[in-house]
Amino acid sequence: MLRKIRIITASIAFVLITVLFFDFTGILHGLFGWLAKIQLLPAILALNLSVIAIIALLTLLFGRIYCSVICPLGVFQDVVSRILRTKKKNKFSYSSAKSWLRYGVLVTIIIAGVAGIHSVVSLLEPYSAFGRMASHLFAPLYKSGNNLLAYFAERLESYTFYSVEVWLPSGITLAVAVVTLVIVSVLAWRNGRAYCNTICPVGTVLGLLSKFSLFKITLNTGKCTHCGLCEHSCKASCIDSANHRIDYSRCVMCMNCLEKCRSNAIQLLAINPIPSTTSTKSTTPKRENIGQNIATISRKSFISLVALFGLSFLAGAAKPPKELQGDGGLADIEDKKCPARKTPIKPPGAEGIRNFDIHCTSCQLCVSVCPNQVLRPSEKFVSLMQPEMSYERGYCRPECVKCSEVCPSGAIKQITTAEKSAIQIGRAAWIKEICVVNTDNVPCTNCERHCPTKAITMIPREAESDKAYDKSSDKSSDKSSNQPLKIPTIDNEKCIGCGACENLCPARPYSAIYVEGNVRHHYNL
Repeated sequence: MLRKIRIITASIAFVLITVLFFDFTGILHGLFGWLAKIQLLPAILALNLSVIAIIALLTLLFGRIYCSVICPLGVFQDVVSRILRTKKKNKFSYSSAKSWLRYGVLVTIIIAGVAGIHSVVSLLEPYSAFGRMASHLFAPLYKSGNNLLAYFAERLESYTFYSVEVWLPSGITLAVAVVTLVIVSVLAWRNGRAYCNTICPVGTVLGLLSKFSLFKITLNTGKCTHCGLCEHSCKASCIDSANHRIDYSRCVMCMNCLEKCRSNAIQLLAINPIPSTTSTKSTTPKRENIGQNIATISRKSFISLVALFGLSFLAGAAKPPKELQGDGGLADIEDKKCPARKTPIKPPGAEGIRNFDIHCTSCQLCVSVCPNQVLRPSEKFVSLMQPEMSYERGYCRPECVKCSEVCPSGAIKQITTAEKSAIQIGRAAWIKEICVVNTDNVPCTNCERHCPTKAITMIPREAESDKAYDKSSDKSSDKSSNQPLKIPTIDNEKCIGCGACENLCPARPYSAIYVEGNVRHHYNL
């Protein structure tokens, strides 16, 4: 019964978290976005004390239930293990804890975080690892399937589905996602929860707490028949059936052993905290009916846990999603290349590069929900996979604040549309040598017309430059050809760095006007 409850709850959480990376409508994030914010490391970075306290309390009560129910990467490993190891009779076997590796990885991550090498932390953090796979591997397949349905639906004169652009990541981004998928899948295929118990920093931290949990899986030596079924069903490889020992720091409370045991020698009991590094032999309770009573209590506790999960869902679903309004549609501008920016652009709400780098876990959720495709993973070593802004595919529309709504770690603080219009994330710069007004001697006012803050105005080109313009070569009969050509001038106090000018500039392959990021964002009031 307990195992079934765990599987149902974990399946619901896994599916809902996964669809967050697939949702291109923005509707599901308003309902289920809270699931991203209850992940441990994002909650720690966001200083979400209530979530941290709840996870710690659950661990002290039931052990590493977080790893089996809430963590999407943990559930993903269970799925892979179940599919690839179905034909094996004895699926798993006990193996001693590799403490040197577990704590060595944890110390390395802490040192890397202090040293500012945040890419090391984000590469190993479980939620972010799953996010990279979901965003860059699974989401493109999902959108392609959606486009296929839209194609056939259109032939049937139905518009239930509509096509969306499938964005393919760069080579480095794709390689990181593929390597993550291969490593996690191979470890899950070979040894079940090996990643959780050897590499994952969240698993190591929760493993330390789980040693002191109230409810533990216990072995009754008097009833044990030494059949080994519990050991062979333990995906964490933490049950030593020969010596009646359980490593509680590695047990993920999957409840498989409870279902497999035919002699009822394994029970979930409330026992005193045992601070040993591995585990201890369980003893039969002194009172005759205590086992039955505690089993009943534990069952009620798990039902309470599911009820708490449901109440959290209702609380998260109470807030309706915000709908984005389009700008009437703009033609795609192809063959743009990213300029060599001296300072990367971070999204509004990030407050600046330092705050963003410290808090971002590279989960790619903001990249997945960005409707304008201006966020993409960085390929620099120090900030590898952390999102940066670029405007080859679109620009940061003033009415869109989706990234600030979904960020679970506080790297992008939630802002309103009014606040966004006043936040300067960068400043536009004009390159006169490649502006089409100078290179082709044609009038152009794209940057001025599309600037939402009116930071760009057009002024007459210098008289010497106008003389070089040969009107006889202009084939256009428009009256504007008789007017002096104009070039843009930028008011840096009004510019917010949205990138509309850069995106809509007709110059190729680089825009004649582009945005340089601000190290620290500030308000234009």
